[in-house]
Amino acid sequence: MIIRSLQWQELSQADEVFRLAFGTAANLSNPLQMFGDAGYMHRWYLPTGYAIAAEQNSQIIGTNFLARWGTLGLFGPLTVHPDYWNQGIASELMSATIAQFKQWQTPAITFFTSSHSAKHLWFYSKFGFSPGYLTTVLEKTVTPTVCEQPYCLYSTLSPQQQEESLIACQKLTDAIYNGLDLKAEIQLVVEQQLGETLLLWDEVGLAAFAICHYGVGSEGGSNNCYVKFGAVRPGSQAEERFEQLLRVCNVFAADCQLNTLTAGVNTSRHNAYQRMLAGGFKIRLIGVAMHQLPDQDYCRADVYVLDDRR
Repeated sequence: MIIRSLQWQELSQADEVFRLAFGTAANLSNPLQMFGDAGYMHRWYLPTGYAIAAEQNSQIIGTNFLARWGTLGLFGPLTVHPDYWNQGIASELMSATIAQFKQWQTPAITFFTSSHSAKHLWFYSKFGFSPGYLTTVLEKTVTPTVCEQPYCLYSTLSPQQQEESLIACQKLTDAIYNGLDLKAEIQLVVEQQLGETLLLWDEVGLAAFAICHYGVGSEGGSNNCYVKFGAVRPGSQAEERFEQLLRVCNVFAADCQLNTLTAGVNTSRHNAYQRMLAGGFKIRLIGVAMHQLPDQDYCRADVYVLDDRR
């Protein structure tokens, strides 16, 4: 077996392994139907990311995708072909993953995993990770809504306006967590036609933004608007801005004729979690945020951020 970087021409193999692994674990009669027409292989194109492959007999049998949101490292999905489970391949992929983050000198690493699997929690503990608070993935039916909060779409801006918006987004996230930067994710959505980034401005500057995936091949899939990441400017009016952001996401999804709106939030962000429940969101999936250090990054009660780190 060889552990190496995944190549572009191997993405279809990697996608098959990914669906087989999750579909088999979910006991689907046809595991390849897992996740429907949603996709994750576009993560290979992240300029701040990296994809690792496990190869045996010239076949891809496992992969992991790494990403950097500035000073915060994330990874997943980490998958191994079911024919090769329990043979140490996941450990090899994890060792290569940790080595890459060390090479990048990434200060903090976090990710989403199953909250009810003792096997998963034990496995990641071998690499220094511990479970934090639960992460909920919530969903609501999109409803026709009048929203007076003006917003703009990143893709419709001029190149200069886009650059200014990226700087404003980085300034906003840096105020939440030192060095947090979603620029690469915003640009990836445009370049790979995965959806849109919504920008909300007020008299002070950028009040909030949301990176939304929707459509075939995106992480949202058909008929669903999935908020990959959303954040509001910290401060005394953060809760009000958060509610405005949720309304804008609903309006945008309705304008795109999408049926559902999906977003994740860690339950340590208690205020944001409660506001989503009050706004009609229902829990669809529960996982847990894994960390190397306790109380790290932006999992705090006063933070209004949407993400699930899958």
